[in-house]
Amino acid sequence: MKEVKTFQQMYRDGHVNRREFLSAMGALGITATTAGSLLTSASAMAATPTRGGSVIWAANLHGPDDTLDPILGTSTIDYTRANTMYNGLIQVWDDMSLNPELAEEWSSNSDATEWTFKIRKGVAFHGGGELTAKDVVFSMNRHIADGSPSSIKSYFSSVKEWKATDKYTVKLMLSSPDSDVPYKLTVPQAKIVKANTMNWWEGGTGPYLLDSFQAGVKSVHSRNNNYWRDTGQWLDGIELTAITDPSARVNALMAGSVDMVILPPANMLKSIESTGKHTVLSTPAGLYGGICCLKNTEPGSSDDFVQGLRYIMNREKMVRKVLKGHGTVGNDHPVNASYGTDHCHELPQIPFDPDKAKYHFNKSGYSEAELYVAPVANGIEDAMLIAQADCKKIGFDLKLKRVPSDGYWGAVWMKEPLNVVSWLQRPTANMMMAIQFAPNGNWNDTYWNSDRMGQLLKDSLAETDPGKRHEMHCEMQKLVSTESGIVIPYHTNVIDAHDSRIKGFSNCPLGSFGGNGWAEHIWREA
Repeated sequence: MKEVKTFQQMYRDGHVNRREFLSAMGALGITATTAGSLLTSASAMAATPTRGGSVIWAANLHGPDDTLDPILGTSTIDYTRANTMYNGLIQVWDDMSLNPELAEEWSSNSDATEWTFKIRKGVAFHGGGELTAKDVVFSMNRHIADGSPSSIKSYFSSVKEWKATDKYTVKLMLSSPDSDVPYKLTVPQAKIVKANTMNWWEGGTGPYLLDSFQAGVKSVHSRNNNYWRDTGQWLDGIELTAITDPSARVNALMAGSVDMVILPPANMLKSIESTGKHTVLSTPAGLYGGICCLKNTEPGSSDDFVQGLRYIMNREKMVRKVLKGHGTVGNDHPVNASYGTDHCHELPQIPFDPDKAKYHFNKSGYSEAELYVAPVANGIEDAMLIAQADCKKIGFDLKLKRVPSDGYWGAVWMKEPLNVVSWLQRPTANMMMAIQFAPNGNWNDTYWNSDRMGQLLKDSLAETDPGKRHEMHCEMQKLVSTESGIVIPYHTNVIDAHDSRIKGFSNCPLGSFGGNGWAEHIWREA
């Protein structure tokens, strides 16, 4: 039974305690005797978590846009800080199931237009004061306010009102059905903060406190000894920083100056493992590297130009040579097999076809273009070198303008006509496509606006028939792959590396080290 194995793994990794494990088994209808034997078998495989020590975690980028405000987060380092300092209403576990966090329980009416959340009692903010419904309403209203900078504003386009009905109950009223609401509340930008304060040092409820913060340098955190739940908080301290050069990041890990790194280059994984002191984590996911062609300016405004780029992508070679097999070929839309039944496997795979690429480039009238490149996705620089060489063979000059990753999301992404991009997997396919392709969305990074896409995003949230929902998702994926300005040659596994003495990581595919929420659970061997 999948659920049993999941809970056994969680117990081994220190994510749940004995009482929580036995309770979960009871909820699954497993007898106390059997549950005890399952617990014993899990314990036999478990290392015993120990309290103490600290870790230094290194991301791939940061810069002046680093933020402590969860709604402004744009990169993995922002998301990790959010998970370290704050909690959300609901969280996703390894098997992508929904589980209570600050909301003890939630429910909806029959058509998913009204949702009720029961808020956990006795949760204290870092700066003092108890979490109540008013804090939840304040936090969620920030996403829908006029001029809100929230990157997930498009998730809540159907919201009519958030309101507190009593001290610990919140109601959400929608103008149209939305079955994805619980999943939308799990993302880092949806963390709950203290009402009427922008003092991020005091405004969170999360497992670690903020000791110091320098944007573009690092943040330092210490254990919250008044945390509301017993999930460990095993570490004394955590430092979050970045080393932008991929090779330098791995060298720092192997030298022992950092303990955890994200996005180690695939061609360095064997070297990392050969030390016998480090572990590589590679989790299949919907994470992808690609190219944004802005549709509101040249050359991306030419459909033929975008098609030329699509046909010149030697996708299988990129996965084989650059990712070393730690990924899958892309098909120019973000929803791969990791999204389950919402993935449209029926769509034909776009081939590597230099002749068709040449035809479309010639038809577009462009013989050259400049692509801004930074190491924001695993292998993206090397993959674009392959594309550049293949373009040269057909007489097209693809110029690669290398830029620093620090500040990339603020200075280049969504600004330069052609730029590389990286997107993490979202909990649902609708969420993934809504945040990037909803008409006029905050993170519509190709500026492609389709009324039909907007309607399908809305209608699919209300569709309960699996077959009809799949048809809608297929149409959306076809629209993105044929009309938008996105080019997705590959999906990469979530690849991380760490000191082998650090334990307790999950296998969630939503981001670094199990979805960026590792701080609460990991521990270090003495």
